[in-house]
Amino acid sequence: MTTELMKVIAQENLETHTEKELEEETRKDLIHPLQVWITSASAPACYNLIPILTSGEVFGMHTEISLNLLDNKQTEENLHMIVTETRDLVAPLLRSVSICTRVEDAFRQAHVIIVLDEVTDQEVHTLEDCIRSRLPLCRLYGYLIEKNAHDSVRVIVGGKTFVNLKTVLLMRYAPNVAHNIIAVALGVEGRARAVLARKLRTTPSCIKNVIVWGNISGNNYIDLRKAKIYRYESAIWGPPNYSRPVLSLVFDSEWVNRQYVETLQKQTATGKQFGAILAAHSIATTLKYWYHGSPPGEIVSLGVLSEGQFGIPEGIVFSMPVKFENGTWVVLTDLEDIEISEQIMTRMTSDLIQEKLVALGDLIRFQPYQSETDLAKRDENTTLPTTYNNQENQRVSDEVDFLDLVPQPISEKPYSQETINDSEDKSVEHQQIN
Repeated sequence: MTTELMKVIAQENLETHTEKELEEETRKDLIHPLQVWITSASAPACYNLIPILTSGEVFGMHTEISLNLLDNKQTEENLHMIVTETRDLVAPLLRSVSICTRVEDAFRQAHVIIVLDEVTDQEVHTLEDCIRSRLPLCRLYGYLIEKNAHDSVRVIVGGKTFVNLKTVLLMRYAPNVAHNIIAVALGVEGRARAVLARKLRTTPSCIKNVIVWGNISGNNYIDLRKAKIYRYESAIWGPPNYSRPVLSLVFDSEWVNRQYVETLQKQTATGKQFGAILAAHSIATTLKYWYHGSPPGEIVSLGVLSEGQFGIPEGIVFSMPVKFENGTWVVLTDLEDIEISEQIMTRMTSDLIQEKLVALGDLIRFQPYQSETDLAKRDENTTLPTTYNNQENQRVSDEVDFLDLVPQPISEKPYSQETINDSEDKSVEHQQIN
């Protein structure tokens, strides 16, 4: 038998083996459906997320799923209505849908956990109290993920309130799966692309590679240096894969540096343009990339734990450019010309570091970052251009029962702060910089 013939036979054997493995995986998926858990399932984002998850678009057309909707007892009637509507979809890939209001049963055999914004109804008086209120629930979830979930569980944190903080706290209290916990940044990226598209009179899908740096639900930096536009109608036209740099087409630098930033600030401060539909789509798209890979050559913004890339301090969750491949993500540290100035980096990291310290009780007061220029303006009694994300400082999540299930070291309990007059409250400088 010749060498060439042996190579042909070996290749055929490999292809046959690969086909059998795929068939076996498909058979396993049909026998053992993917267990998907959604927290705060009475939230509007869950309502919009369910049809996408059951369509096969996210996990694949051969993967059956079982949905588990987690929320508190007070929402049970609403959850039953969602279950009824979900069953009425008659989705071929939906094996079952159930509700869970007993927190100790949460995340049993979970393969995927989607953490949504908590349904809140309790007023808080200070930003520090609002930050600390996130710790008990994240500690509880972390404990239950470690105790009940599948070893290879994937946890994805979405929403518009303290996304980075909740993600880093979950990592702290579920250390064995910390590498599989991420924060969704595609909603912010999509919003930034939509504003650009209106300026350039095109569609947002034609704009790629907008990078979101920093705090997903707070102080971040929208980076357009790698942004490209495809299928743009102008004097220069090319095939579908032909692109042009976005900044070469926006001739108004005043708009880029001021109006664009201010528009995004206002949307963040009011919560506009980031409703349930956008939140659901962003989560579903991120999950799809996680399972099947992101489009080749495209940059995706994702909140991950920093290991010192790009000069970012270690130990905080920070939105940065990545690509998805082979069931995981890779930080794009080889991108050129994306250095971030020390002032911008300090402005973003300062808030994230302080949020974490305040939540853990290691810092009493949150002090918004102020540059030397800001301080000079303040000394001149000039009003600083700040916007505050009121979504993050109005309410506290409902107290969850069974908190005593989780070991609570004294050093990690939320700081018990004396009453502070409202006049002394600090607002967060929540500024996008370009």
